[in-house]
Amino acid sequence: MFEDIEDFVRKRMTNDASHDFEHVLRVVRMCEFIGTREEANLSILIPAAYFHDIARPLEIEDPSIDHAKESARIAREYLLNRGSPYIDEIVYAIEVHRFRNNVTPVTLEAKILQDADRLDALGAIGIYRVLVHSCIYERNIQETIRHFEEKILRLKDYMHTETAKKIATERVKIVEDFVKRLKEEAFGFPHYDLI
Repeated sequence: MFEDIEDFVRKRMTNDASHDFEHVLRVVRMCEFIGTREEANLSILIPAAYFHDIARPLEIEDPSIDHAKESARIAREYLLNRGSPYIDEIVYAIEVHRFRNNVTPVTLEAKILQDADRLDALGAIGIYRVLVHSCIYERNIQETIRHFEEKILRLKDYMHTETAKKIATERVKIVEDFVKRLKEEAFGFPHYDLI
């Protein structure tokens, strides 16, 4: 049903491993999972999930571009050319998905897109993405730990849906354990029970 959108987005995504097409696919799958349980309109939610980061490569080239707003513009143009339904609702969800913009969405589909995007920054995949991002932007270990503590570990408090809150609670434990162990090994002396 959404194969044309998937193909369109895939061709425009960057190879940045923290925001690549694999990230988009994970967000789409999470939106399907949460959306089904929360009784969302998947005809709004899934296209929004596919398009949510399509302008990331443009923002990387020109940091003055807000990828959320530009992604919404690209989605609107694409959907208008195909006479798609729910264009305004899809565009709205994309526009408000970004964590940095600090927008609390009002529609269920926009809430789920935010939740799914944030969940992809938690758990084992979240750790992987932070470490990749740290390598790209040459963050040292202290800066990486600060990013975990100041942003990633706080994401669980920003979930909107009950389904996402449950998933976040499980995934945040993985990140907490990793950060605790990383700090011990990097700056302290870990205690081992060696027999």
